[in-house]
Order: sequence, then C-alpha cells, then structure tokens
Amino acid sequence: MLIAVSTVFLLLGWAPRADRFTWFMENLPVILGVPVLVATHRRFPLSNLLYALLALHALVLMVGGYWTYAEVPAGHWVQRYLHLARNPYDRLGHLFQGFVPVLLFREVLLRRNVLRPGGWSVFVLILMALGLSAAYELLEWQTAVWTGSSAEAFLGTQGDPWDTQWDMACALIGAIAALTSLSRAQDRLIQDQHPN
Repeated sequence: MLIAVSTVFLLLGWAPRADRFTWFMENLPVILGVPVLVATHRRFPLSNLLYALLALHALVLMVGGYWTYAEVPAGHWVQRYLHLARNPYDRLGHLFQGFVPVLLFREVLLRRNVLRPGGWSVFVLILMALGLSAAYELLEWQTAVWTGSSAEAFLGTQGDPWDTQWDMACALIGAIAALTSLSRAQDRLIQDQHPN
C-alpha cells in the first residue's frame, strides 16, 4: 500500500492542475501522515483494515489536491447526474475526514487502554472527529486570512455560505457511519493481529 500511495502521490504531484500552494495544502495530511505511519509501523502496527482505509483516504486527498475539490471530474459527473448545484467531491472528502480518523483514534485509544468499548467511547470518539473537522476548518479560515484570494481553491466553498457547517456535518456523518459499520470488524482485527 505504501508503494501504491507513494506512486500516486508522485504522479499526481508532478504537474497538478491546481496551483502548487493548493496542491500542497490539500496533500498536507498525506505529507505529514505517511512518515508517521512508516516510523511507527514496527513499534505500533495498526490493523490491516485501518491501513487500507488510510490509503484510500490519502487517495481521496491526493485526487482533490490534483484538481482542487471543486474541479474533480468524478464530482462533475455526480453533479450532472443528480442535478446538484455544486461539485460534491468536497463532501466526499469531508465524509472521509470523519470516517477514517475516528477509526484511527478508536484503534489507538483502545489498544492503549485509554478508552473501553461502549457508549462513552463512542461519544468521545465522535467529539474527537468533530474536533479534528473544526480544527481543519479553522486552518482553512486562517489560510484564507493569511493568503487572501490565493486560498479560494483551498477553501473550496463554491459560493456556499454554509460550506463550513456542511463540511463538519459530513465529518460527523462519516464518523457515525464508521463506528456503526466497522467497530466490530475492527475489534476482531485488533484481537487477531494484536492480542495482548
């Protein structure tokens, strides 16, 4: 997966259609996250499910960075098919922003015995996913303040005054969907791959 993600990163980063600043900002989680995953792989390996989801999330980010989220062709196809007012690829990115990190938080915190499975852990994990989403929205806002109009592609609001709220709502939906659909599978994989 590392070779595949690295290859796609190089191919999409070679000559992105987005300006280089937007490409960099959209790929920042990949640029920072992959070295951390490589550095911790032997000491604290994650489940195969989580590595696969992280690779898929990286792909979503890299595609969004290559075109900018508002210009991803697959998003335009969905926009035309569903008669939407805007390219929805950004919404997919924010669904993943909730879906994958909440499972990362869950696996790390359960394996470190910080959380126990149950209602409170679900509540805490959802708050963590929302906190990450809000932090990202604050980063987007501050980037726009610092750089002015050059941040418009990074913000990707597409003229929607409620884009920030939609982004956080999508992350919330993604986090709930991940916890609902994959918690049991993740528990089994953790038990099988990392019995303690």
